[in-house]
Amino acid sequence: MKRFRFDLPLFLLLGFCMLFSQAVSSLVISHLDRKIDLSSQIVRSSVWLKIENKGDDSVSEILLPFTEKQTKSLAFLSASIGEGKGKAKGSFESVPLKTVNPEGMNPTLTWYAVSLPKKLQKGGSLTLEVKAVYTHILRPFPEKITQADVQLVSFEESAYYLSPYAVNVQLLTVKLPEPKVESYTKLDNSKFSGSEIKYGPYENTAPFSNIPITVHYVNNHPFSVARELVREIEISHWGNVQVTESYNLVHAGAEIIGEFSRLDYQARPHVRGASAFRNLVAKLPPRAHSIYYRDEIGNISTSNVWSDSAKTILEIEPRYPMFGGWRSSFTIGYGLPLQDFLSLSERKRVLDISFGCPMNEVVIENLTVKIVLPEGSNDISVSVPFPIKQFQETKFSHLDMVGRPVVVLEKKNAVPEHNQYFQVSYKFSNLSLLREPMMLIFGFFLFFVACIAYAHADLTISKSSASYLSKLQWDEVQTAIQQFQNVMNRCLIIHDKLEASLRDLSRTGDVQTCKAARKAADSTLKELSKELKPLLSFLQSSSQATQILPKVEELVSKEKELQEKLMLKHSTVTDSYEKKSGGREIENRVALIQQKISVLRQEVDDLLEVIDI
Repeated sequence: MKRFRFDLPLFLLLGFCMLFSQAVSSLVISHLDRKIDLSSQIVRSSVWLKIENKGDDSVSEILLPFTEKQTKSLAFLSASIGEGKGKAKGSFESVPLKTVNPEGMNPTLTWYAVSLPKKLQKGGSLTLEVKAVYTHILRPFPEKITQADVQLVSFEESAYYLSPYAVNVQLLTVKLPEPKVESYTKLDNSKFSGSEIKYGPYENTAPFSNIPITVHYVNNHPFSVARELVREIEISHWGNVQVTESYNLVHAGAEIIGEFSRLDYQARPHVRGASAFRNLVAKLPPRAHSIYYRDEIGNISTSNVWSDSAKTILEIEPRYPMFGGWRSSFTIGYGLPLQDFLSLSERKRVLDISFGCPMNEVVIENLTVKIVLPEGSNDISVSVPFPIKQFQETKFSHLDMVGRPVVVLEKKNAVPEHNQYFQVSYKFSNLSLLREPMMLIFGFFLFFVACIAYAHADLTISKSSASYLSKLQWDEVQTAIQQFQNVMNRCLIIHDKLEASLRDLSRTGDVQTCKAARKAADSTLKELSKELKPLLSFLQSSSQATQILPKVEELVSKEKELQEKLMLKHSTVTDSYEKKSGGREIENRVALIQQKISVLRQEVDDLLEVIDI
């Protein structure tokens, strides 16, 4: 197994002890009790320090150093103090922390200073409780496993607490998730009992003393990490708070290799999928309603909800069990009663709601909380009990005019300890509540007024306007074209009758009847020619018929040519019958004429289709 390694400067820290200020060297930790909880992917360290002032000067702050590795993984840090002895939770008072760069200290360390509410005088003592939460500090070892393997992780620490002060007596307790350990560093006064490894007590340790230890143990708890979580909290003064949470989740434990067997997992999930997790539990506020759970595909029905007067428990199950390296994206949403979270204070409305993720033991690498306030909100202020990045944007929704102000809070490396209540204060006029209803009422009013005006308005175009006159002229052109087409179609009917008379002649040999048909056709065509003249004159004089006039004139010319060819054919056939010519001879005489007639008839039909408007 890989041994725990500290940077070289950490081994040289003892050399800096002679450079400490008098205030630092005057403090002594008479008793130190440290507990490290490794039962999940989040490592929690709790340290109780009994500190005494052995010097002559009073002390106003206590220094807490952290190594570079610890600083990179540090997600949450808090300190509280109590007078004298005891670890009773109620006897401790939270105190502020700040980062400092003390002179004469090792610059490779990150230093935090605990500001005491009152100076620690000579001979005085206090009890300091320091809680630290680390993420991504556990290393899967091995990094890749099969479906049937358990997940082993490695944790590296020091048996001695990193302190700039001398420690008279110190103990370390490492709590494991189960009484199974592959190996651990064995030292004097160390033992493994149940699910705990205890080191110490160790007496009279110098400042910055260090003994590296490594624990290699079984940890099959879910290593659920949200690469990104966006929580949108939308406030409606009509009585509802709508919360929408979008997750991009990954199992950050040992990656699974090889094939996945659904059958083996269903048969023995605790053996053939011990490192996987198939559900997540979210603790929602009481009276949560309208709860839904969906992913990119759609709604997911595999979820359960239990509620009572104190809480609402939502158990969700992804579409597939989550093994190491596997990812899932989903969204949950729910509504909350407005009166449970909004109050009125000093003419400002105050939203008091939780900040972080409601799911148990989920690490959030990038958390974005958006508070969407009603349109018209102003004088906005935010109070969060830990450092965050804050800015403001605007969101448009139904019936919005200027948009709704959105307070955006961003936090990296968030853990369950960050799921604390925060406050958003803003001013909002009650008259603004009437804005949207009045917009709807006014909108419907304008709609009905417009309908009434439309029903009673005279929308006809003025008869003296240019557009009206142009429309009248175009209507007259259309009428003339239709009449022209009608005349041309009647001419074509006469043409067809002449062709029919020739067919009757070839069948009966009655020349006189054929000549009578020719005479009647001549008379009708002359009448139709008279009807065409005024129509052509009108089209030639109308500016609206400029584009179509060339086709009309071409059609008239083609029709006249067609008449001439038909009459020539008719005369040739009747003369041949009177001279008693044979059928073959007649066909030869009219063959070229008939060919020209067919071409002209096709051209006339095409032109009629062109001018059809």
